[in-house]
Amino acid sequence: MQAYVAEVKARQKGAVEPLPEIKTVEPFVFNPEDLRDPFIIDEKTQESEEAKVESGIRPDTNRPKEELESYELDTLRMVGTVDRQGALWGLVKASDGTIHRVRAGNHMGKNFGKIINIKENLIELVEIISDSPGAWRERKAALDLAEVGEKK
Repeated sequence: MQAYVAEVKARQKGAVEPLPEIKTVEPFVFNPEDLRDPFIIDEKTQESEEAKVESGIRPDTNRPKEELESYELDTLRMVGTVDRQGALWGLVKASDGTIHRVRAGNHMGKNFGKIINIKENLIELVEIISDSPGAWRERKAALDLAEVGEKK
């Protein structure tokens, strides 16, 4: 053991790399004098908000809610279609396992979704969502036919 310690002490010592040079960083001075205050609504923003409110798009809150409107759209699954008297109806499975028959004009989902078209493998909807208080816009959505082996 003493011979090993003596040999290690006799080895030539390695050089230590010098410390990296410290770079000085120029301080940044923020000067907000020419910038808009984000907490004050300017005229241009207010005009666009008023245009959204007056666009005429808004949900009909007076109509009775349909059963599928109590589910989030992403919890509903299209499981098939039925042709009744020349009209194509969609079959939608809710998260509780119940299968509902729907047609164009029915509503589903919590965002006032209205079915506009039913195809063999797709149910197309238009939802009405709120951008800000009193401002509404339409958004397209769809339910694809669920795969045979898919669970949910």
